[in-house]
Amino acid sequence: MAELKADLIIASARVHTMVAGDENTAPRSIAIADGRVLAVGSDDDIAEAFRGPQTRVDDGAGVTVTPGLIDAHLHPIQGVELCQGADLGAVRDLRDLRNALSAETARVRERGGDGWVRAWNLDYAAFDGATLSSHLIDEAVDGMPALLFFFDFHTAIASTEALRRSGITGARAFEDSSEIIVDASGAPTGELREDSAYQPILEVAPKPSRAETLESARATFAKMRRSGLTGGTIMDGNSETLDLLEALDTTGLGLPVRIVSAMDVKPTYTSEQRAAIRNQRDRAGARWRGGVIKLYADGVIDTGAGWLYEADTDGDGLAGFWPDQTDFVAAVQEFTAAGFQIATHAIGDRAVGETITAYEGVGARSRAGIPHRIEHLETLDPRDVARLAAAGITASMQLPHLQWRIADGSDEWARRLGPQRAARGWNAASVLAAGAPLALGSDWPIADLDARFGLAWAMLRRAPGARDAFVYEPEQRLSAAQALHGYTRGAALAQGDDDLGIIRPGARADLAVWAEDPLTVPGDDLAELPVIATYLDGLHTSHAA
Repeated sequence: MAELKADLIIASARVHTMVAGDENTAPRSIAIADGRVLAVGSDDDIAEAFRGPQTRVDDGAGVTVTPGLIDAHLHPIQGVELCQGADLGAVRDLRDLRNALSAETARVRERGGDGWVRAWNLDYAAFDGATLSSHLIDEAVDGMPALLFFFDFHTAIASTEALRRSGITGARAFEDSSEIIVDASGAPTGELREDSAYQPILEVAPKPSRAETLESARATFAKMRRSGLTGGTIMDGNSETLDLLEALDTTGLGLPVRIVSAMDVKPTYTSEQRAAIRNQRDRAGARWRGGVIKLYADGVIDTGAGWLYEADTDGDGLAGFWPDQTDFVAAVQEFTAAGFQIATHAIGDRAVGETITAYEGVGARSRAGIPHRIEHLETLDPRDVARLAAAGITASMQLPHLQWRIADGSDEWARRLGPQRAARGWNAASVLAAGAPLALGSDWPIADLDARFGLAWAMLRRAPGARDAFVYEPEQRLSAAQALHGYTRGAALAQGDDDLGIIRPGARADLAVWAEDPLTVPGDDLAELPVIATYLDGLHTSHAA
């Protein structure tokens, strides 16, 4: 039988295979056929064994090839609906906010159309401790309906007119930790905590069309490729998400990246809704699949909704997302038994601890042997770090979230936690040292989608390029190799894909080509390091000269 010849050989490149123990930095070649890696070896050996008359040879001299990066946690489709209007990332105080809203209001009036003022990416610190209220923004939006999201999308502020249009007149009881904040008289202040509280606003506000959503999502996926990303895990999915992925994957050239989508399960879901989700476990296409359940153990620290072992400095943080924790445990058991992998949003230390306990009850793995995973883990009790490792639960962390902290600890996150718990923030190095699996991601649109930005934050724990900036917990900085592993092999194993995030025979030929070696470039320069090309299933896309 004739030996299989390569469709493609990438020749003479420095190759970081992410295979344990492979530290070879000499130029090597990668042979690829039918979208998978045939072999990695010396130029001569690969050419002799795998080069045929139809083999294309891409010159890799002077460049570095790694597995394609994977963002372990992002929201590329939900972000289309939520990231509407003005980006408030540059707003630092109330004056800035009002100026930005006035400018956006003028643009809305000039355009005509829906007449809603929308904005996102707002920092809690902009209010400098002031009580969040519609009255702080009503004048700036000239009495128009307005909805502003904070950077984490767990909290929103609605204008008085938006509250009126949505029928929000006071507090409501929710079957999760969502809350419409009211004043002493019972009137809504405009602050809306968690998804269920701001859904009434989204229901009356204009939405992007399906065509607009598809176009925007495809643009986001294409943008991922430009920083070396060839895949990611969506952490907010539903049936419509899978429908959109199916549509994207079956039109044009297909999905530009490989996607796994989790499906949300909330305490409010009926038995019929849960059954419908279970029935979609095996939905999949050429470059996407489901099979993951997303649960929530708490909210966020900044508003007192993160679940903590001890109350925060304002006396909050003592309740989980589910009114009855036994229902959360039952959901873990139900969907594990149905064959799903479980991913749980858990930010506070007790939320993490309780999630570990729930996972331990089902063996901490899906029926297919994929470890269950915890998302965010912003502050960890040291005892729970050890429990993560012992159970083999994946810690999925987003280190660019460090950007929202303030060096003196005056940000709401650090102020509420106090110095001891804040010092345990995003302690990825401790997680690795304990032996727990670590996956890294952005949580886009909460942090920059560019994977190079995420790698740099993991290595520096400060803003890349700001060499004199404060370093948060310097002992928790990751090496370049650890950061790259978190964005490649770590992220692949976190979603149960043994043939991704690695360059070895049989692996999918999803690759990133770098102008220089990302393991030797300083973190400050890594954020700007050109990604020359990516390959998905061995198909080449150029990104830079």
